Amino acid sequence: MKTIKVGVLGVGYLGRFHAQKYAAMKNVELVGVADTDSEQAHKVGEECSCRPFIDYKQLLPLVDAVSVVVPTSLHHQVTKDCLNQSVDVMVEKPFTTTLEQADELIELASKKKAVLQVGHLERFNPAVLAMQPLLNHPLFIEAHRISVFKDRGTDVDVVLDLMIHDIDIILSIVDSPLKTIHTVGTPVMTQLTDIANARLIFENGCTANVTVSRISMDNMRRMRIFQPGRYLSVDFGKKEVMSIQLKKEESAPFPLPDVKKYGFREQDALELELTDFVTNVRQRSKPMVSGIEGRRALDIALQVVEQISVNQEQVQHLLTPENNICL
Repeated sequence: MKTIKVGVLGVGYLGRFHAQKYAAMKNVELVGVADTDSEQAHKVGEECSCRPFIDYKQLLPLVDAVSVVVPTSLHHQVTKDCLNQSVDVMVEKPFTTTLEQADELIELASKKKAVLQVGHLERFNPAVLAMQPLLNHPLFIEAHRISVFKDRGTDVDVVLDLMIHDIDIILSIVDSPLKTIHTVGTPVMTQLTDIANARLIFENGCTANVTVSRISMDNMRRMRIFQPGRYLSVDFGKKEVMSIQLKKEESAPFPLPDVKKYGFREQDALELELTDFVTNVRQRSKPMVSGIEGRRALDIALQVVEQISVNQEQVQHLLTPENNICL
């Protein structure tokens, strides 16, 4: 089997994990890691037994594929440089900052016949994979994704940081165009939106209510799906799925709830995602989350961001420095 030569561009908090996963894979050679922080590049390079680079462009001629884990504002340019060198790319979410950038990268990847995969990690959460065969026609979806405050990730608002995960999952399981969006959100700890809610109503009647926050005292990543004949509860953090449906028992006058639980604690979502990327590179296959799916999620997320921005203008007089804690 051919050895796939890979690199990681950007080895901060998340990029370091990418490098570790690649370094442990069979038939994969982690050639190098790149970061503008020389100390960090050398640290991760030494840890993963590969070459450190300050300029990522020097790494591109040496590899077949890369993970792009740089700040969101740099996704477009860095990914474009990779694709122009015919290097396959796994770029972290959000895909880009604009739809125009996303369209350019999708077209370029097609022209170069390159693999372009977007890192919507929760699609590879074992619980999400396990719920797929249990779905039929979701009618109401409720998602909560809240976390304690962290400095990282605050270069974008909470919609592009957290909500886009649930938007992507919901779009993948609801087979219908989106009809309307209703939103609310506000900054609390930063100058960007830190807590938000979006109500997505689809043309087939399905409604999804999505709440995200990065200023909570606890962490929660859950989704509940209500559909004819079955209720599903997915805990992304615990990697568990609970399925409840009514079952007719001859001895009972009424149907009784049949509860089944599935747990996948030992499976690693990032490892599954990067293994899938390497397989797509090797087999030249279309990713489950290609640039098209990444763009679709970005499109809805940007609509949510825009609507929240318009709504915030109505209460701008309340969003003053003395009322807003900016770290």
